[in-house]
Amino acid sequence: MRRISAIFIAVCMVLIAGSIGAVLYLAFKVDARSSAIVALAALTGMALYNTISNRLLDRGDLGDQIADLSRGTGDLARQVAEIGRRLNAVETRVESSTNRARGAVDPIAAEIGELGSLVRQIAETVAAHETALQGQGMLPARAAADAPGSDAPLALSENDAITGARRFKGLSREGIGELIGKAADANRIDLYLQPIVTLPQRKVRYYEALSRLRTEEGDIIPAGDFIEYAEAVGLMPKIDNLLVFRCVQVTRRLQMKSRDVGVFCNISASTLTDATFFKQFLDFMDANRALSNALMFEFTQGAYRNFGPLEHESLAALAERGFRFSMDHVSDLRMEPKELADRSFRFMKVPATLLLNRTANAQSDIHPEDLADLLARAGIDLIAERIESEPMVLDLLDYDVRFGQGFLFSPPRPVRAEALQGSAGEADKPLTGDGQGVLAAADLPSG
Repeated sequence: MRRISAIFIAVCMVLIAGSIGAVLYLAFKVDARSSAIVALAALTGMALYNTISNRLLDRGDLGDQIADLSRGTGDLARQVAEIGRRLNAVETRVESSTNRARGAVDPIAAEIGELGSLVRQIAETVAAHETALQGQGMLPARAAADAPGSDAPLALSENDAITGARRFKGLSREGIGELIGKAADANRIDLYLQPIVTLPQRKVRYYEALSRLRTEEGDIIPAGDFIEYAEAVGLMPKIDNLLVFRCVQVTRRLQMKSRDVGVFCNISASTLTDATFFKQFLDFMDANRALSNALMFEFTQGAYRNFGPLEHESLAALAERGFRFSMDHVSDLRMEPKELADRSFRFMKVPATLLLNRTANAQSDIHPEDLADLLARAGIDLIAERIESEPMVLDLLDYDVRFGQGFLFSPPRPVRAEALQGSAGEADKPLTGDGQGVLAAADLPSG
Protein backbone atom coordinates (compact mmCIF):
# COMPACT_ATOMS: atom_id res chain seq x y z
CA MET A 1 0.00 0.00 0.00
CA ARG A 2 2.82 2.36 0.84
CA ARG A 3 4.46 1.59 -2.50
CA ILE A 4 1.28 2.52 -4.41
CA SER A 5 1.11 5.83 -2.52
CA ALA A 6 4.71 6.65 -3.47
CA ILE A 7 3.99 5.95 -7.14
CA PHE A 8 0.87 8.13 -7.04
CA ILE A 9 2.81 11.04 -5.45
CA ALA A 10 5.58 10.72 -8.06
CA VAL A 11 3.05 10.81 -10.91
CA CYS A 12 1.40 13.90 -9.37
CA MET A 13 4.77 15.68 -9.04
CA VAL A 14 5.57 14.95 -12.70
CA LEU A 15 2.14 16.29 -13.80
CA ILE A 16 2.57 19.45 -11.68
CA ALA A 17 6.07 20.12 -13.05
CA GLY A 18 4.82 19.52 -16.63
CA SER A 19 1.87 21.88 -16.07
CA ILE A 20 4.20 24.65 -14.82
CA GLY A 21 6.41 24.30 -17.93
CA ALA A 22 3.37 24.31 -20.26
CA VAL A 23 1.91 27.44 -18.62
CA LEU A 24 5.23 29.30 -18.98
CA TYR A 25 5.57 28.26 -22.60
CA LEU A 26 1.99 28.84 -23.74
CA ALA A 27 0.73 31.66 -21.52
CA PHE A 28 3.85 33.70 -20.81
CA LYS A 29 5.54 32.99 -24.19
CA VAL A 30 8.73 31.74 -22.47
CA ASP A 31 10.93 29.78 -24.82
CA ALA A 32 10.73 26.01 -24.65
CA ARG A 33 14.22 25.50 -23.16
CA SER A 34 13.64 27.85 -20.27
CA SER A 35 10.17 26.37 -19.64
CA ALA A 36 11.69 22.85 -19.47
CA ILE A 37 14.41 23.99 -17.03
CA VAL A 38 11.80 25.60 -14.74
CA ALA A 39 9.63 22.46 -14.89
CA LEU A 40 12.63 20.22 -14.03
CA ALA A 41 13.60 22.50 -11.15
CA ALA A 42 10.04 22.37 -9.80
CA LEU A 43 10.07 18.57 -10.05
CA THR A 44 13.42 18.36 -8.23
CA GLY A 45 12.21 20.68 -5.47
CA MET A 46 9.05 18.66 -4.92
CA ALA A 47 11.03 15.40 -4.86
CA LEU A 48 13.45 16.78 -2.25
CA TYR A 49 10.58 18.06 -0.14
CA ASN A 50 8.81 14.67 -0.30
CA THR A 51 11.99 12.78 0.64
CA ILE A 52 12.84 15.04 3.59
CA SER A 53 9.25 14.96 4.91
CA ASN A 54 9.18 11.15 4.70
CA ARG A 55 12.50 10.91 6.56
CA LEU A 56 11.22 13.19 9.32
CA LEU A 57 8.01 11.16 9.57
CA ASP A 58 9.95 7.86 9.79
CA ARG A 59 12.25 9.30 12.41
CA GLY A 60 9.26 10.31 14.50
CA ASP A 61 7.72 6.83 14.20
CA LEU A 62 11.06 5.22 15.12
CA GLY A 63 11.39 7.49 18.11
CA ASP A 64 7.94 6.51 19.30
CA GLN A 65 8.79 2.82 18.87
CA ILE A 66 12.05 3.22 20.80
CA ALA A 67 10.17 4.98 23.58
CA ASP A 68 7.60 2.17 23.71
CA LEU A 69 10.39 -0.41 23.78
CA SER A 70 12.13 1.45 26.58
CA ARG A 71 8.95 1.54 28.62
CA GLY A 72 8.40 -2.22 27.97
CA THR A 73 11.98 -3.00 29.00
CA GLY A 74 11.54 -1.02 32.18
CA ASP A 75 8.32 -2.86 33.00
CA LEU A 76 10.01 -6.22 32.31
CA ALA A 77 12.95 -5.30 34.57
CA ARG A 78 10.54 -4.39 37.37
CA GLN A 79 8.67 -7.69 36.93
CA VAL A 80 11.94 -9.69 36.97
CA ALA A 81 13.00 -7.87 40.13
CA GLU A 82 9.65 -8.68 41.74
CA ILE A 83 9.91 -12.36 40.74
CA GLY A 84 13.45 -12.49 42.12
CA ARG A 85 12.26 -10.99 45.39
CA ARG A 86 9.43 -13.52 45.66
CA LEU A 87 11.77 -16.42 44.76
CA ASN A 88 14.19 -15.38 47.46
CA ALA A 89 11.34 -15.25 49.95
CA VAL A 90 10.17 -18.74 48.90
CA GLU A 91 13.70 -20.15 49.15
CA THR A 92 14.04 -18.67 52.60
CA ARG A 93 10.75 -20.23 53.73
CA VAL A 94 11.62 -23.63 52.15
CA GLU A 95 15.04 -23.67 53.77
CA SER A 96 13.51 -22.77 57.10
CA SER A 97 10.85 -25.53 56.73
CA THR A 98 13.52 -28.05 55.66
CA ASN A 99 15.63 -27.27 58.68
CA ARG A 100 12.62 -27.66 60.97
CA ALA A 101 11.63 -30.95 59.27
CA ARG A 102 15.20 -32.27 59.44
CA GLY A 103 15.33 -31.39 63.09
CA ALA A 104 12.09 -33.33 63.67
CA VAL A 105 13.02 -36.36 61.47
CA ASP A 106 16.63 -36.91 62.56
CA PRO A 107 15.71 -38.26 66.00
CA ILE A 108 13.09 -40.59 64.43
CA ALA A 109 15.61 -41.84 61.85
CA ALA A 110 18.12 -42.50 64.62
CA GLU A 111 15.51 -44.47 66.58
CA ILE A 112 14.56 -46.49 63.47
CA GLY A 113 18.22 -47.30 62.91
CA GLU A 114 18.56 -48.47 66.49
CA LEU A 115 15.40 -50.60 66.18
CA GLY A 116 16.75 -52.16 62.98
CA SER A 117 20.00 -53.05 64.75
CA LEU A 118 18.06 -54.60 67.64
CA VAL A 119 15.87 -56.63 65.25
CA ARG A 120 18.97 -57.89 63.42
CA GLN A 121 20.62 -58.87 66.71
CA ILE A 122 17.45 -60.65 67.87
CA ALA A 123 17.21 -62.56 64.57
CA GLU A 124 20.86 -63.61 64.78
CA THR A 125 20.43 -64.69 68.41
CA VAL A 126 17.27 -66.70 67.61
CA ALA A 127 18.98 -68.36 64.63
CA ALA A 128 22.01 -69.23 66.78
CA HIS A 129 19.84 -70.71 69.54
CA GLU A 130 17.77 -72.67 67.01
CA THR A 131 20.92 -74.07 65.42
CA ALA A 132 22.31 -75.02 68.83
CA LEU A 133 19.06 -76.75 69.85
CA GLN A 134 18.88 -78.65 66.57
CA GLY A 135 22.50 -79.72 67.01
CA GLN A 136 21.65 -81.09 70.47
CA GLY A 137 18.62 -82.95 69.11
CA MET A 138 16.23 -80.91 71.22
CA LEU A 139 14.45 -79.25 68.27
CA PRO A 140 13.27 -80.96 65.05
CA ALA A 141 14.10 -79.52 61.64
CA ARG A 142 11.74 -76.79 60.46
CA ALA A 143 8.89 -78.15 58.42
CA ALA A 144 6.87 -76.37 55.80
CA ALA A 145 3.79 -76.21 57.98
CA ASP A 146 5.76 -74.14 60.54
CA ALA A 147 6.85 -71.55 58.01
CA PRO A 148 4.79 -68.35 58.14
CA GLY A 149 2.38 -68.05 55.25
CA SER A 150 3.18 -71.57 54.03
CA ASP A 151 0.20 -73.59 52.89
CA ALA A 152 1.79 -76.35 50.82
CA PRO A 153 -1.06 -78.11 49.04
CA LEU A 154 -0.94 -81.67 47.78
CA ALA A 155 2.04 -82.47 50.02
CA LEU A 156 2.90 -84.81 52.86
CA SER A 157 4.76 -83.91 56.02
CA GLU A 158 8.53 -83.66 56.00
CA ASN A 159 8.84 -86.82 58.11
CA ASP A 160 7.13 -88.75 55.30
CA ALA A 161 9.40 -87.23 52.64
CA ILE A 162 13.03 -88.01 53.44
CA THR A 163 14.08 -91.50 54.39
CA GLY A 164 17.86 -91.12 54.00
CA ALA A 165 19.15 -92.28 50.61
CA ARG A 166 22.09 -94.64 50.21
CA ARG A 167 22.41 -93.06 46.76
CA PHE A 168 24.53 -95.09 44.33
CA LYS A 169 27.31 -96.45 46.47
CA GLY A 170 29.10 -99.42 44.95
CA LEU A 171 27.29 -99.21 41.57
CA SER A 172 28.91 -98.77 38.14
CA ARG A 173 27.59 -96.21 35.66
CA GLU A 174 25.80 -98.99 33.78
CA GLY A 175 24.27 -100.21 37.02
CA ILE A 176 23.17 -96.70 37.94
CA GLY A 177 21.60 -96.22 34.50
CA GLU A 178 19.76 -99.52 34.86
CA LEU A 179 18.52 -98.53 38.34
CA ILE A 180 17.21 -95.20 37.04
CA GLY A 181 15.54 -96.90 34.08
CA LYS A 182 13.79 -99.41 36.34
CA ALA A 183 12.62 -96.59 38.62
CA ALA A 184 11.21 -94.67 35.66
CA ASP A 185 9.44 -97.77 34.31
CA ALA A 186 8.04 -98.55 37.76
CA ASN A 187 6.78 -94.98 38.22
CA ARG A 188 9.17 -94.37 41.13
CA ILE A 189 10.19 -90.86 40.03
CA ASP A 190 8.28 -88.87 42.62
CA LEU A 191 7.20 -85.23 42.43
CA TYR A 192 8.18 -82.86 45.25
CA LEU A 193 7.08 -79.26 45.79
CA GLN A 194 9.02 -76.47 47.48
CA PRO A 195 7.23 -73.13 48.03
CA ILE A 196 8.49 -69.77 46.83
CA VAL A 197 7.24 -67.02 49.15
CA THR A 198 6.89 -63.26 48.99
CA LEU A 199 9.24 -61.17 51.11
CA PRO A 200 8.80 -60.01 53.78
CA GLN A 201 5.19 -61.31 54.06
CA ARG A 202 6.20 -64.96 53.39
CA LYS A 203 3.01 -65.73 51.54
CA VAL A 204 3.26 -68.65 49.11
CA ARG A 205 3.29 -67.29 45.55
CA TYR A 206 4.81 -70.15 43.52
CA TYR A 207 6.00 -73.74 43.91
CA GLU A 208 9.03 -75.37 42.34
CA ALA A 209 8.45 -78.94 41.17
CA LEU A 210 11.41 -81.25 41.83
CA SER A 211 12.09 -84.88 40.97
CA ARG A 212 13.11 -87.50 43.50
CA LEU A 213 14.06 -91.09 42.65
CA ARG A 214 12.67 -93.70 45.03
CA THR A 215 14.61 -96.96 45.12
CA GLU A 216 13.06 -100.37 45.66
CA GLU A 217 14.32 -100.21 49.26
CA GLY A 218 12.48 -96.92 49.78
CA ASP A 219 15.52 -94.64 49.76
CA ILE A 220 15.02 -91.15 48.31
CA ILE A 221 17.64 -89.82 45.87
CA PRO A 222 17.59 -86.07 44.98
CA ALA A 223 17.54 -85.04 41.33
CA GLY A 224 21.04 -83.58 41.54
CA ASP A 225 22.42 -87.05 42.26
CA PHE A 226 20.84 -88.91 39.34
CA ILE A 227 20.19 -86.40 36.54
CA GLU A 228 23.77 -86.59 35.25
CA TYR A 229 23.51 -90.36 34.90
CA ALA A 230 20.01 -90.13 33.40
CA GLU A 231 21.23 -87.70 30.74
CA ALA A 232 24.19 -89.98 29.95
CA VAL A 233 21.88 -92.92 29.20
CA GLY A 234 19.23 -90.79 27.43
CA LEU A 235 16.50 -91.13 30.05
CA MET A 236 15.89 -87.42 30.68
CA PRO A 237 13.17 -87.00 28.01
CA LYS A 238 11.24 -89.85 29.61
CA ILE A 239 11.70 -88.43 33.12
CA ASP A 240 10.77 -84.93 31.94
CA ASN A 241 7.70 -86.37 30.22
CA LEU A 242 6.49 -87.75 33.54
CA LEU A 243 7.45 -84.57 35.44
CA VAL A 244 5.68 -82.24 33.00
CA PHE A 245 2.55 -84.39 33.03
CA ARG A 246 2.44 -84.25 36.83
CA CYS A 247 3.21 -80.51 36.89
CA VAL A 248 0.18 -79.93 34.67
CA GLN A 249 -1.94 -81.98 37.07
CA VAL A 250 -0.68 -80.03 40.10
CA THR A 251 -1.05 -76.68 38.34
CA ARG A 252 -4.65 -77.47 37.47
CA ARG A 253 -5.31 -78.42 41.07
CA LEU A 254 -3.74 -75.22 42.36
CA GLN A 255 -5.67 -73.10 39.86
CA MET A 256 -8.92 -74.49 41.29
CA LYS A 257 -7.99 -72.88 44.62
CA SER A 258 -6.17 -69.72 43.56
CA ARG A 259 -5.11 -68.32 40.22
CA ASP A 260 -2.34 -66.35 41.93
CA VAL A 261 -0.21 -69.47 42.55
CA GLY A 262 2.06 -70.90 39.85
CA VAL A 263 4.47 -73.81 39.39
CA PHE A 264 8.07 -73.90 38.15
CA CYS A 265 8.83 -77.09 36.24
CA ASN A 266 12.48 -78.08 35.64
CA ILE A 267 13.26 -79.67 32.28
CA SER A 268 16.64 -80.55 30.80
CA ALA A 269 18.22 -79.16 27.65
CA SER A 270 18.34 -82.64 26.10
CA THR A 271 14.55 -82.70 26.17
CA LEU A 272 14.43 -79.66 23.88
CA THR A 273 16.56 -81.42 21.26
CA ASP A 274 14.79 -84.79 21.34
CA ALA A 275 12.72 -84.59 18.16
CA THR A 276 10.33 -87.39 19.06
CA PHE A 277 9.61 -86.31 22.61
CA PHE A 278 9.56 -82.57 21.99
CA LYS A 279 6.89 -82.86 19.30
CA GLN A 280 4.65 -84.78 21.71
CA PHE A 281 5.60 -82.36 24.47
CA LEU A 282 4.69 -79.35 22.29
CA ASP A 283 1.34 -80.88 21.34
CA PHE A 284 0.62 -81.57 25.01
CA MET A 285 1.47 -78.01 26.04
CA ASP A 286 -0.54 -76.64 23.13
CA ALA A 287 -3.55 -78.49 24.52
CA ASN A 288 -2.83 -76.99 27.96
CA ARG A 289 -1.97 -73.46 26.94
CA ALA A 290 -4.68 -72.23 29.31
CA LEU A 291 -2.10 -72.87 32.06
CA SER A 292 0.57 -70.72 30.42
CA ASN A 293 0.23 -67.97 33.04
CA ALA A 294 0.73 -70.41 35.91
CA LEU A 295 3.26 -72.95 34.59
CA MET A 296 6.86 -71.84 34.00
CA PHE A 297 9.68 -73.97 32.60
CA GLU A 298 13.05 -73.69 34.29
CA PHE A 299 16.58 -74.13 32.91
CA THR A 300 19.98 -73.82 34.55
CA GLN A 301 22.33 -70.98 33.67
CA GLY A 302 24.94 -73.46 32.46
CA ALA A 303 22.44 -75.20 30.17
CA TYR A 304 21.20 -71.89 28.74
CA ARG A 305 24.72 -70.77 27.90
CA ASN A 306 25.20 -73.97 25.91
CA PHE A 307 21.94 -73.61 24.00
CA GLY A 308 22.26 -73.80 20.24
CA PRO A 309 19.86 -72.86 17.44
CA LEU A 310 17.74 -75.97 18.00
CA GLU A 311 17.24 -75.24 21.70
CA HIS A 312 16.39 -71.59 21.03
CA GLU A 313 13.92 -72.67 18.35
CA SER A 314 12.24 -74.99 20.87
CA LEU A 315 12.04 -72.13 23.41
CA ALA A 316 10.49 -69.88 20.78
CA ALA A 317 7.87 -72.53 20.00
CA LEU A 318 6.89 -72.68 23.69
CA ALA A 319 6.92 -68.88 23.96
CA GLU A 320 4.53 -68.64 21.01
CA ARG A 321 2.07 -70.69 23.06
CA GLY A 322 2.33 -68.18 25.92
CA PHE A 323 4.67 -70.10 28.26
CA ARG A 324 7.40 -68.29 30.18
CA PHE A 325 10.78 -69.41 31.44
CA SER A 326 12.98 -69.18 34.50
CA MET A 327 16.73 -69.50 35.04
CA ASP A 328 18.20 -71.14 38.13
CA HIS A 329 21.56 -72.46 39.35
CA VAL A 330 23.04 -69.03 38.64
CA SER A 331 26.78 -69.11 39.37
CA ASP A 332 27.69 -65.54 38.35
CA LEU A 333 26.00 -62.25 37.45
CA ARG A 334 27.43 -61.90 33.96
CA MET A 335 24.21 -61.71 31.96
CA GLU A 336 22.14 -59.58 29.60
CA PRO A 337 18.62 -59.13 31.07
CA LYS A 338 17.30 -57.65 27.81
CA GLU A 339 18.37 -60.74 25.86
CA LEU A 340 16.76 -63.03 28.43
CA ALA A 341 13.54 -61.00 28.36
CA ASP A 342 13.44 -61.18 24.56
CA ARG A 343 13.53 -64.98 24.88
CA SER A 344 10.54 -64.91 27.31
CA PHE A 345 12.53 -65.41 30.53
CA ARG A 346 10.47 -63.78 33.26
CA PHE A 347 12.16 -65.14 36.41
CA MET A 348 15.71 -65.57 37.65
CA LYS A 349 16.72 -67.52 40.73
CA VAL A 350 19.99 -66.45 42.32
CA PRO A 351 21.44 -68.13 45.42
CA ALA A 352 21.24 -65.90 48.48
CA THR A 353 24.91 -66.58 49.22
CA LEU A 354 25.88 -65.26 45.78
CA LEU A 355 23.88 -62.05 46.29
CA LEU A 356 25.39 -61.48 49.74
CA ASN A 357 28.98 -62.48 48.87
CA ARG A 358 30.56 -59.04 48.41
CA THR A 359 34.01 -60.43 47.63
CA ALA A 360 32.81 -62.67 44.82
CA ASN A 361 30.49 -60.01 43.39
CA ALA A 362 33.33 -57.47 43.09
CA GLN A 363 34.25 -59.23 39.83
CA SER A 364 30.68 -59.33 38.48
CA ASP A 365 29.21 -57.10 35.77
CA ILE A 366 26.21 -56.23 37.97
CA HIS A 367 26.25 -55.17 41.60
CA PRO A 368 23.82 -57.30 43.64
CA GLU A 369 22.12 -54.20 45.07
CA ASP A 370 21.22 -53.14 41.51
CA LEU A 371 20.26 -56.60 40.22
CA ALA A 372 16.58 -56.57 41.25
CA ASP A 373 15.98 -53.14 39.71
CA LEU A 374 17.91 -54.02 36.53
CA LEU A 375 15.94 -57.23 36.06
CA ALA A 376 12.66 -55.48 36.84
CA ARG A 377 13.29 -52.96 34.05
CA ALA A 378 13.54 -55.94 31.68
CA GLY A 379 10.34 -57.49 33.10
CA ILE A 380 12.15 -60.23 35.07
CA ASP A 381 11.43 -61.04 38.73
CA LEU A 382 14.38 -61.90 41.00
CA ILE A 383 14.00 -64.88 43.33
CA ALA A 384 16.59 -65.49 46.03
CA GLU A 385 16.97 -69.24 46.57
CA ARG A 386 18.69 -71.43 49.17
CA ILE A 387 17.75 -69.12 52.04
CA GLU A 388 18.64 -70.89 55.28
CA SER A 389 18.61 -68.26 58.05
CA GLU A 390 16.74 -65.18 59.24
CA PRO A 391 19.78 -62.86 58.89
CA MET A 392 19.84 -63.75 55.19
CA VAL A 393 16.26 -62.52 54.84
CA LEU A 394 17.07 -59.21 56.52
CA ASP A 395 20.07 -58.64 54.24
CA LEU A 396 18.10 -59.57 51.11
CA LEU A 397 15.36 -57.07 51.96
CA ASP A 398 18.01 -54.34 51.62
CA TYR A 399 18.48 -55.55 48.01
CA ASP A 400 14.74 -55.17 47.18
CA VAL A 401 14.34 -58.92 46.69
CA ARG A 402 10.60 -59.69 46.47
CA PHE A 403 10.62 -63.52 46.46
CA GLY A 404 12.52 -66.12 48.44
CA GLN A 405 12.94 -69.90 48.45
CA GLY A 406 14.81 -72.18 50.81
CA PHE A 407 14.78 -74.54 53.75
CA LEU A 408 14.09 -71.60 56.08
CA PHE A 409 10.54 -71.48 54.70
CA SER A 410 10.10 -75.15 53.82
CA PRO A 411 12.11 -78.08 52.41
CA PRO A 412 10.80 -79.87 49.30
CA ARG A 413 7.89 -82.12 50.22
CA PRO A 414 6.37 -84.96 48.16
CA VAL A 415 2.98 -84.69 46.49
CA ARG A 416 0.42 -87.21 47.67
CA ALA A 417 0.13 -90.16 45.34
CA GLU A 418 -3.67 -90.03 45.50
CA ALA A 419 -3.56 -86.36 44.51
CA LEU A 420 -2.04 -87.40 41.18
CA GLN A 421 -4.04 -90.60 40.67
CA GLY A 422 -7.40 -89.67 42.23
CA SER A 423 -10.67 -91.14 41.10
CA ALA A 424 -13.92 -89.39 40.40
CA GLY A 425 -15.29 -90.46 43.72
CA GLU A 426 -12.49 -88.63 45.51
CA ALA A 427 -13.24 -85.27 43.98
CA ASP A 428 -14.73 -83.82 47.15
CA LYS A 429 -12.40 -85.43 49.69
CA PRO A 430 -10.15 -82.95 51.51
CA LEU A 431 -6.46 -83.37 52.13
CA THR A 432 -5.39 -83.79 55.71
CA GLY A 433 -4.88 -80.46 57.41
CA ASP A 434 -5.19 -78.04 54.51
CA GLY A 435 -8.81 -78.41 53.47
CA GLN A 436 -8.09 -78.97 49.77
CA GLY A 437 -9.64 -81.71 47.67
CA VAL A 438 -7.47 -84.31 46.00
CA LEU A 439 -7.00 -84.17 42.24
CA ALA A 440 -9.92 -85.87 40.55
CA ALA A 441 -9.68 -88.09 37.50
CA ALA A 442 -11.59 -85.46 35.57
CA ASP A 443 -8.70 -83.08 36.18
CA LEU A 444 -6.19 -85.32 34.37
CA PRO A 445 -5.29 -84.59 30.75
CA SER A 446 -6.78 -87.02 28.31
CA GLY A 447 -4.45 -89.63 26.80
